[in-house]
Amino acid sequence: MDDMMVVQVRLQGGYTVITVAGEVDIATAPRLGHHLAALAGSGRPVIADLDQVSFIDAAGLRVLAAAARQAAAAGGSLHVVSGRYQVRRVFALTGLDRQIPLARTLAGALAGLPSGPETGRARNNPAGGPRPQAAAPDPGRGRRAQPRHQTGKEVTG
Repeated sequence: MDDMMVVQVRLQGGYTVITVAGEVDIATAPRLGHHLAALAGSGRPVIADLDQVSFIDAAGLRVLAAAARQAAAAGGSLHVVSGRYQVRRVFALTGLDRQIPLARTLAGALAGLPSGPETGRARNNPAGGPRPQAAAPDPGRGRRAQPRHQTGKEVTG
């Protein structure tokens, strides 16, 4: 039953959001795949908002994995949003969460997008949108940590 799934597409700046509601199963996955294929080939980042998806099966996961591969080949990316336990669990059980970035919120997915003109956010403009923060380098990693001050004792390490 195709009427069990609703799809909406919005172009936002340099990325696209596809919002899916209902069930993504063997009957509805081909229609979702058609939408995703058209969007993934654009080279723009695509965010699939699955927060309103109540059920997803292997056919739906296959469509998402194929769209992620197609997006990467076109120089873009696919990101998925879902705060639902059932959806997040099936991503974790299948390992798809290691292939497709999975965020709990749209804001979290936006933070994971590459910065730059292609997403409508300038690299050096903090007002241009959220950017992921790089972890501070571990001073002891890859070289010896230096003491902050000398106490007159010989330092060995």
